Amino acid sequence: MSHVAIVTDSTSSLSVEDAKREGITVVPLQVIIGADVFTEGQDVTADMIAEALSAFVPVSTSRPTPDDFLAVYERLAAEGADAIISVHLSSRMSGTLDSAVLASKQSSVPVTCIDSTQVGIATGFAAGRAAQARDAGEDAAGIADAARRAGERSTALLYVDTLEYLKRGGRVGSAAALIGSALAVKPILTITDGLVVPLERVRTKAKALARLETLALEHCESCEDGFDIGVQHLAGAATAAAVAERLAAALGRDSIPVDEVGAAIGAHVGPGMVAVTITPR
Repeated sequence: MSHVAIVTDSTSSLSVEDAKREGITVVPLQVIIGADVFTEGQDVTADMIAEALSAFVPVSTSRPTPDDFLAVYERLAAEGADAIISVHLSSRMSGTLDSAVLASKQSSVPVTCIDSTQVGIATGFAAGRAAQARDAGEDAAGIADAARRAGERSTALLYVDTLEYLKRGGRVGSAAALIGSALAVKPILTITDGLVVPLERVRTKAKALARLETLALEHCESCEDGFDIGVQHLAGAATAAAVAERLAAALGRDSIPVDEVGAAIGAHVGPGMVAVTITPR
């Protein structure tokens, strides 16, 4: 019987426990704070990122190298994998997928690299769907298709206090950042074709969060076969918890998971970000 291994990167926001339970291997990105280099998921936290950004300390990220991926692929092959599905954040926001593709060409077993076209827990949901398809007995092609479809159908809605951090990292256009700053508005963003783009502009934080919740509920209602949903934040635990509580009540759920984003994503969105991600089943 074939054994297909699932790989993703640390921007997928999977906890160590979730990754282990789902049988998913996570390859970390590097995070640079000032002159210090850290490994996401090992020695850097989102709180450290929030503190550095608030103190105007330079923060940046670095993708895993092809050698990093190849070492993981070869280890999984040695452990019995005869095929690998590698699911990663949007190739239009990071070179992580490029590194995975380069490594796949040298791997001793076939590797299919998937561009989730997403970031954060949406990429995690896509990797999770791949794991579910594997456990259901799908072949490598079916597993890859499950991950690809999950990413393509996901909706990520983000509230940020300012577009400045996304502008610094080149993750959103300069014009959008200037418009937001000039009008003193609170932007709601989404991800379209793998890029962060402005969706709506609202005058106050309270109105922006209320609109974020309304948009999330509209997307949930359109999911005929159910959906996975998660709320993420950076240095905004209380706000995120309140959003999750209101969404859970409106959806008739006991609760909705709330997590702080990983350090790599936090470096680009800035403190105060709250995001809701919906992935149809």
